[in-house]
Amino acid sequence: MIDLHCHILPALDDGALDLADSLAMAREAERDGITVVCATPHIRDDHDIRIEELPDRIEELQRALDSNGVRVRIAQGGEVAQFAADGLSDEHLGAVCLGEGRCILLEPGPGSMADELLAVAERLLERGLHPIVAHPERHAGVDFEARLAALAARGCLIQWTAEFIASVEPSDTDGLMQRLMRAGLVHLLATDAHSSHGGRALRLGPGYARLREILPADRADWIERAPQDVLRGAPVTPPW
Repeated sequence: MIDLHCHILPALDDGALDLADSLAMAREAERDGITVVCATPHIRDDHDIRIEELPDRIEELQRALDSNGVRVRIAQGGEVAQFAADGLSDEHLGAVCLGEGRCILLEPGPGSMADELLAVAERLLERGLHPIVAHPERHAGVDFEARLAALAARGCLIQWTAEFIASVEPSDTDGLMQRLMRAGLVHLLATDAHSSHGGRALRLGPGYARLREILPADRADWIERAPQDVLRGAPVTPPW
């Protein structure tokens, strides 16, 4: 399994506190069967992230993992805030794409999804990038489903938090989340883990297990395989 959204780099944003915390997070990922974790620090004004330093930070963490026998690979990435995206150069945007491709993790602004999120996503598409909208469950509003559908129609992928998906009740067949799943608006799962000391766990397994209880097997299989294509830059288009 591949985690496309994780704040595993130590002492950088509001993620891992230090190297020991990063190592503990990676060990948790390994126990869950995760083999690759994208380091996605916040790219926004309230965090002093120097994008040009990220390759060295990833390399340092990878060396620490290797020397401690943790069999997890760290891939490049970043979580680009909606209101920061337009101000980034093409070079900086490319440096925080996920893996080797052109997919970029886009963090919606606070509160309910607004028109500007779609406008920013369209501008990223015009710049040759493929937006992945992060944790939509935190940005629900009265027109939530319509906004998700509009983003998907423009070619955006929708990434849900695995822990949230694991909490969806299979018996709630008339619930919003099951309706969104059946409508094809669940494309990717990720952990969005920040620390081993608390908060969301660095585990994808329970989220995928819940998907398999609700969705047809072929659709659940595609959602679990899609991160491989994201990282290697292959076309990522849901087949439904």
